[in-house]
Amino acid sequence: MARINIPDEKREITDSQEISDFLAPFGIWYENWDVAGRVGDDATNEEILAAYDAEIVRLKERGGFVTADVIAVNRDTPNLDAMLAKFSKEHTHREDEIRFTVHGRGIFHVNPDNGPVFGILVESGDLVNVPAGARHWFDLCADRQIRCIRLFKDPAGWSPIYVDDPVNENYIPICLGPDFLPPADDETDPVVKVE
Repeated sequence: MARINIPDEKREITDSQEISDFLAPFGIWYENWDVAGRVGDDATNEEILAAYDAEIVRLKERGGFVTADVIAVNRDTPNLDAMLAKFSKEHTHREDEIRFTVHGRGIFHVNPDNGPVFGILVESGDLVNVPAGARHWFDLCADRQIRCIRLFKDPAGWSPIYVDDPVNENYIPICLGPDFLPPADDETDPVVKVE
């Protein structure tokens, strides 16, 4: 289940409805889909797309998307560090970045015009979109693996457009391993502001 971390306010949101309510004014969708027993870790991309076909069709209708695919990265992915470096710098896209996390974990950091920087920790079952033009960046968690369904209007519109005055270096991502999540009253944040 997703978590929102707002470092400048030293605040975290863990309730699914509160997450959705917090993200809505920024134009970000959040849903948590039931993943129990739908696909195994070794499912093919085609099996994943088939298992979530009804949700994909609904999202295509909602957002005008025309295609969906599956991306999988892990610590053995060739040139992983170079690939991640492209997206760990603050940037925008010409179209929405919509991701449903099938397996793994990562953090979308968002730097909105109308609010503080916040991190969205996504895990298996979480769907988020980052609207076109929204300033953001992405980091994998410590296990360095994620498998997501992506939807596009035009895959070429998804190339990163780097911003002139990035703030990503002011925030250190701390994404805890999959076997350790701090208790709700723990002071450990998934994103920490560098003073």
